[in-house]
Order: sequence, then structure tokens, then C-alpha cells
Amino acid sequence: MSTVAEAPKPKSFVRDFTASIVVFLVAMPLCMGIAIASGVPPEKGLVTGIIGGLVVGFLAGSPLQVSGPAAGLAVIVFELVREQGLSALGPILILAGAIQVIAGVLRVGGWFRAISPAVVHGMLAGIGILIVVGQYHVLFDAKPLSSGLANLAAMPGRVLGLSSDLASTEMALALGLLTIATMLGWDKFKPAAVKLVPGALVGVVAATLVAFSFGFDVTRVSVPSNIVSAIALPENGFFAKWMDPSVITAAIALAFIASAETLLSAAAVDRMHDGVRTNYNKELRAQGIGNLLCGVAGALPMTGVIVRSSANVQAGAQTRLSAILHGAWILGFVALLPWLLREIPMAALGAVLVVTGAKLVNLKHVRHLFAHYGVLPAAIWAVTCLLVVTEDLLTGVLVGIALSLLELVPNLRRLGLKVDQQEEAGEHRIALAGSATFITLPKLSDRLESVPGGKSVLLDVSRLDAVDHSCAELLKDWLQRRRAGGSPVDVQGASGKTAVLAG
Repeated sequence: MSTVAEAPKPKSFVRDFTASIVVFLVAMPLCMGIAIASGVPPEKGLVTGIIGGLVVGFLAGSPLQVSGPAAGLAVIVFELVREQGLSALGPILILAGAIQVIAGVLRVGGWFRAISPAVVHGMLAGIGILIVVGQYHVLFDAKPLSSGLANLAAMPGRVLGLSSDLASTEMALALGLLTIATMLGWDKFKPAAVKLVPGALVGVVAATLVAFSFGFDVTRVSVPSNIVSAIALPENGFFAKWMDPSVITAAIALAFIASAETLLSAAAVDRMHDGVRTNYNKELRAQGIGNLLCGVAGALPMTGVIVRSSANVQAGAQTRLSAILHGAWILGFVALLPWLLREIPMAALGAVLVVTGAKLVNLKHVRHLFAHYGVLPAAIWAVTCLLVVTEDLLTGVLVGIALSLLELVPNLRRLGLKVDQQEEAGEHRIALAGSATFITLPKLSDRLESVPGGKSVLLDVSRLDAVDHSCAELLKDWLQRRRAGGSPVDVQGASGKTAVLAG
């Protein structure tokens, strides 16, 4: 669907306008905090947020998804900057963006959905742990160390180094703890009249007011007075870095992980509303263009981000205008009020990332995997998470994907999936035969999404020999969304391995 066709009507304009303000308030502290967690100046994250809104918001294949710097990439960027320097980030991003654009043109966007949910959630849990142990040190006005294990080992020493004197370390920790307590308290007890005001904003404002009122001598955010000065255009020798194999490897890894996170976020956003569904290949192309521009500007990489996207949907956004406007609000704020940003304590942003990272460690998901699908998916989650923390993110993801192949072993002789669709007496009938595994997930997803809304559907799984947890989760999400939208779906022949679909 074209952007022109999605032009907002007067009623939707009001909802998009108000939703964009909510998303802007959520995005501001996260853009700066993620930049700091990535080991780069906070304005780099703001530039990415602006591009994610104004450019990617306009081009996106998922109209209600919001793009910007992602906590899931902070660990990768931190390692890249530490090992290769900030100057290598631009060439890596341009190449990664080009890979995403080409992948979108070649229509491989749907294949990223085939990545096992156990791998994705295990990856996010590992990233969450790394963010928590890294930003823990920022609470003490210190910098994170070179690795997750080093950060973990140094944690007790930070506490043991505290004294009864109110030095900068103690004051920074007090502000960080105040931010965390305010965020958690606000999320639990906030009045209904202001329920859309994000806890991260309230926590940062509270810490900033305390630090300003009492004149605390703590490290504060450093941003330039002119946002244009945050843009670092390519210089001599910029493209020569593409001759370095480590740069090419980093670009491929970044493109793969950013694409997977974006498209899985888009799938989650689709489950939150009944509007236009995601065009995965268009979304991939838009993200590629966004990362190309971020590389040219010397900013952070971007993905579609679930926290800002869910805030967008919950605030009542109707069209892509909300995501576009949130980028305009970030640009206006940093252009007109940079002095206000410079009053924010670094410990407050570190606290925001501690809470954000903790939320990525979703133990409910691994319990769900174990209860419904057995030991293997839960083990894939655990191994992926462990390797992300102890080795690196790419190793964790690749090993997780390799372990996912074990789910194919029982069905090696019958890996094909046949999907028959026909109309019978006004009812749309879908018959599945064979094995529904992650390698057939893109095909299954495309056929299910092609069913017109409002139609009564009979889903016959009586000839489905096996279904792995990736396809089972896809089918359950599709069933729930159809039924929630008022379209009746009757599942026929669910038993044994397909019994999970009966509900």
C-alpha cells in the first residue's frame, strides 16, 4: 500500500499526533542511553532516532513500527568501537545497510521469521544481561569494562568501594537508584489520567531535578549545542576500510541481527493491532536505507524497536504519521533545548538501561517453551543466552540456529509441507499436510496471511505429521489474531503433536 493511500484522515491525525508525543517521550532517554551503552556520544543515538522517524517512518513496510537505536545492538557496537574505533562504524553501517536493501529487493525478508523464537529470545536475554552488568558500573559514575565477564567480575568491587562520604560515586549511585525506583513505582502506581507518560521519562526527570537542586557533582550528559556538529560525514580513507575482512564480517553480522530483530518486532506489532499488516521486504529495504544514512552520518545502527512500537500502538496511532512526527519532535528538541539535555546525570540514563536490559531477560518465555514444546527449545534458549554472555553475540546466535536444526532430525524423511486452500460454501478451507518446521515457515506464513479478513476459516491439521515450536507459535498467533478480529476459525484434527493448536 502506498504512502499516499495511507494519508491520515482528520480523526486519525489527532490520534497520530498525540501518539507521536508519547513515542518521543519514550524515545529520548532510550536514544541517549543506548548510545552511551554502545560506547559512543549520546548525540549519535539522537541522530539515529531522527533518521528512524523522518526517513524510515516514511518508507517503512510496518506502518506502526518505530525505528531507532536498539538495545539489542548496543553490545555489538560497543565491541566494534572498542576493537576498530568509531571511524570504522560508518563503513560497517553503509555496507550493512546495502546488504539489507539487497535482501529486501531479493524478497528474503520473510525468511528472517524462520529463525527459531528460542534463538531470538535467548539472544535478547543474553543482551539484556550484558546491558545490566555493563550499565551497573555507570550507576557508580564509572565506565563499563571491555567484556561482559569483566563487568560481572568487577560488580562486587563497586559496592565494596563505597564510603560514608558523599563523593561523586555515592551521589551518582543515589541518583541511579532514585531513577530505578521512580520508574518501577510509576509503572505500578501511575494514575490513569497520565498512564501514557513513560516511566523512563519520569525517572530521568526526577534524578535531573534532584541533581540540579542540590548541585550534585556527578558526570552529566555531554551533547553539542548544534546537532549538525554530531554528523560525521565520510572522510579520506573511509571506503578503504571495506578492504578489511573484519569490517565485512562485522557488516554481515550487523545486517543479519538487525534484520532479524526488526522483522520479529514487526511481527509482534502486527499482533497488537488490526490495521495494515507488515510488508516484510519493504520494511527490510526501509531499514537498509536508514542504516545507509546512519553510516553516512556517523550515527548508531537502527532496527525496528518493540518498546517504542508498542508505546505507539497503545497510544492509539493509526498511520505512519506518528512515527514520522516522533522524529521531528526529537530534532526540534535537540535543536532548541540542548542545554536541558546537558543537565541529565549519566547515572540516570544508566539506570534506564539497567531496567530496559532486565526486561529483556524474559524467563516466562523459556518456561513457556519448556512447558509446551519440551527440553530442546528451552535448551536452545539457554545455550544461546549463555554464549552471548560468555563469548559474543554472533557466536550465540549461530550456535542457537545450529541447535535448531536438531528439531528437523525426527522428520528428515518428510520435511515438505503442503498447503491446500479452497472456498467451500462461503467458508475458507486450509488443509495442512506433512511437516510444519521452521524451514517451511515463510511459505506457511504467506499462505495464512493471504486469507481475506472476515472470512470463516476451517483449518484442517489432521494430515499434519509434525509441527515444531516455531510454526506452532506462528499458528497460535494467527489463530488468536483472527479470532480477536471477529473472524471464526475452527481447527479440525488437532491431536498429539498438533494438540497445542486446539486452544
